[in-house]
Amino acid sequence: MEGQSVTHGSFVIERSYPADPARVFAAFADPKKKRRWFAEREGLEHYEMDFRVGGVEQTRTRGKEGTPIAGTTLTNTTTYQDIVPGRRIVIAYTMSVGDKRISASLATIEFLPDGSGTKLVFTDQGAYFEGADGPQIREHGWRQILEAVNRALTPEGEYAGKA
Repeated sequence: MEGQSVTHGSFVIERSYPADPARVFAAFADPKKKRRWFAEREGLEHYEMDFRVGGVEQTRTRGKEGTPIAGTTLTNTTTYQDIVPGRRIVIAYTMSVGDKRISASLATIEFLPDGSGTKLVFTDQGAYFEGADGPQIREHGWRQILEAVNRALTPEGEYAGKA
């Protein structure tokens, strides 16, 4: 066997949001709210979400023009492993580029009271396969995603459909 066929990595991201834990949790639990900040972007082909333990969430997009994966289907498939309303969500998710699986991860999202707001703790443990993005790039992606949650919690994001 030449080279390493899988790279393992983990990371933790902590974010503070100026909303109570129930409201931040709702941004993850409500399919319409989550679609706005998580899935709505150029190239979106499909989004579905069944928010319950054992439920599946799936996003399919096309790679942007001018990138190495232009026109290729990108698929994120998530299965909800554990849900404690207002406190915790545990997910197992895979990412694929075309027909090639590039990673499998387990992530925990914790919603902790922090004064009048919420401290969110996102912990990701992943296995990245040959040619995959790797833990550093995945962490960067999740940081961008969690910033979109922040924008979604503003009055404009919640009521005007902006994320």
